[in-house]
Amino acid sequence: MSETIPSQIAHLCAAIREHDRLYYVLAKPRISDREYDRLLDQLRNLEAAHPELVTPDSPTQRVGGEPLAGFEHVTHAVPMLSVDNTYDGSQLIEFDQRIKKRLGDETYAYIVDPKVDGVAISLTYEDGLLALAATRGDGSTGDDVTANCRAIQSVPLRLIGSDVPTRIDIRGEIFWPRKTFDRFNEERRANGEPEFANPRNATTGTLKQLDPKKVAGRGLAFVAHGVGRLEPLSNFPDSTHALFELMKSWGVPVNPESRLLPNIQAAIEKCSAFDAVRHTLGYEVDGMVLKIDSRDQRRRLGNTSRYPRWCIAFKYEAEQGESVLLTVDFQVGKSGTITPRATMKPVELAGTTVRHATLHNFDQIDRLDVRIGDTIVVEKAGEIIPQVVRVVKEKRPTDAKPIARPTRCPACEAPVEQDDGGVSLRCVNSDCVAQRKERLIYFCQRDQMDIEGAGKVLIEQLVDADLLHDCADLYMLHTLRDRIIALDRMGEQSTDNLLAGIEDSKTKPLSKLLAGLNIRFVGGSTARAIANHFGHIDRIMDATTEQLLEVDGVGSELAGSLHAFFEDDANRALIERLKDSGVNVEQPESKTAAKGPFAGKIVVVTGTLENLSRTQAQELIDSLGGKISKSVSKKTDILVAGEKPGSKRTKAETLGIEIIDEDELMRRAKS
Repeated sequence: MSETIPSQIAHLCAAIREHDRLYYVLAKPRISDREYDRLLDQLRNLEAAHPELVTPDSPTQRVGGEPLAGFEHVTHAVPMLSVDNTYDGSQLIEFDQRIKKRLGDETYAYIVDPKVDGVAISLTYEDGLLALAATRGDGSTGDDVTANCRAIQSVPLRLIGSDVPTRIDIRGEIFWPRKTFDRFNEERRANGEPEFANPRNATTGTLKQLDPKKVAGRGLAFVAHGVGRLEPLSNFPDSTHALFELMKSWGVPVNPESRLLPNIQAAIEKCSAFDAVRHTLGYEVDGMVLKIDSRDQRRRLGNTSRYPRWCIAFKYEAEQGESVLLTVDFQVGKSGTITPRATMKPVELAGTTVRHATLHNFDQIDRLDVRIGDTIVVEKAGEIIPQVVRVVKEKRPTDAKPIARPTRCPACEAPVEQDDGGVSLRCVNSDCVAQRKERLIYFCQRDQMDIEGAGKVLIEQLVDADLLHDCADLYMLHTLRDRIIALDRMGEQSTDNLLAGIEDSKTKPLSKLLAGLNIRFVGGSTARAIANHFGHIDRIMDATTEQLLEVDGVGSELAGSLHAFFEDDANRALIERLKDSGVNVEQPESKTAAKGPFAGKIVVVTGTLENLSRTQAQELIDSLGGKISKSVSKKTDILVAGEKPGSKRTKAETLGIEIIDEDELMRRAKS
């Protein structure tokens, strides 16, 4: 008797899930991609003919439905805490001594996992079916990104097997493998779109997409590294390593580099050995995480207010490499600052080939005594930005040439000047084409007017085509739609997306506009303070220097710069054109500021935060009544310190200022 349609669909679903497990979990595919696609096509055809038999966990249902209106907030059943970290191997010994003190004579083992540089996620399965995917958020509450995670091929929609839990929260990372990230950037470059800077930030942005179809085409991946809630608990082993093996049988990807090790010495050796191979793995890794294997021991070890006591991350120092300096070119910034950039022989750093590195400024060139032909040491700062850190003097060739400071702008040939008392060399021509391009790029960026589709490549095209001269021109581009469509690698869809992004930007608060105008010394935090104080751009334009000085955080230099900007007739005319185009020039009143948890407090943010950019953190503090300051002084009430906080933390400790981390910031924001 021939197989029934429901049976055919069930068998195809089971076969595809098993092939997903073989491919994503075991890395041992048994069939070709073409054969896999054939199975998927068979399933699609059957479901198309019998839509009543389609189930939510079908492999065909990874992407579907309308774009999301927004993300709902969800509370984690078990909090997703941060992990304490160190760069010092001796602190791993100290960590182990604390474990030994708390566990007494008990034996214990470590799981050592690569610290994948991605976005922390919690996948909730109920009776084996994916019910919820949530970002870490503040540790207690995250965003519901289920629709987007369903579009990621390595996230199982249903767990395989009869021994799956009634309910389980699988914790892990969503990340962007280097191969698919590079391929996606190549496509953006070919389409004239700006490239993404690095996989982690791009992963974060992808998960925030409101259209799951956009997520599906990007090739993100998932790997598990832990478990939150697990029910019924008694059905599963106490060993996390043994639980990982079970999870693999359910179709959950677990990092193949994960190891169960008997003691701290073996764990340290694994960390050391892994450093030599981490850049060959095809994804970004910035350390190793050491975790106690026994879940019962973890429970008894407990947590501090910020971190679990049973785990620690060992992070690697930025990788350095040697190369030969071939030439130095000069790049012109939005304020005319000329930055020297090194071009060198290609060198492998952090898994990528590097040909350029920043020299910061000409004083740095003098300090390093760097010359053309020198062997230089290059480091990736924060694993992202290459920079020259020193010269290998003993390898200097006899014909090494000093680097001459330019006397004219490399873009417009105008004279250049040294800042009074500063280190910057600056083009004095405000109409310099390079400055105009950089100002427009800056205006459109996320922390300013956040105009979707207006990236570096397109802005440069628009300026070169004489379609764009200043930021007010952006709001007239809808009249030039046909000419934009005709640009290289543009089309109707890209043009309409750009115009929609420009239209959306009209509703941004005054603080965003003020930040985007490229007024010297006015950054995001000071723009918010000024906008909140005056409320309307007309009042700022008409303010005297003395009135500007009444704003908290505004000093004489900034007040003078702001006053001079709005005294300029050309700038005042620019503002009028922006107003005529319908751009918002008012600052909404904060409803929570007066009674917020940071009301009346002066707060400084320093270092790198895990889940918020510095601008996002400052905006949050501002919305809760805090006053942002850039420097630590006796007037500072709170320092929010992220990773590598530098001298600001030291000064805050000396002055006895309260220091909190990102977790505490988010806890207070919710209180």
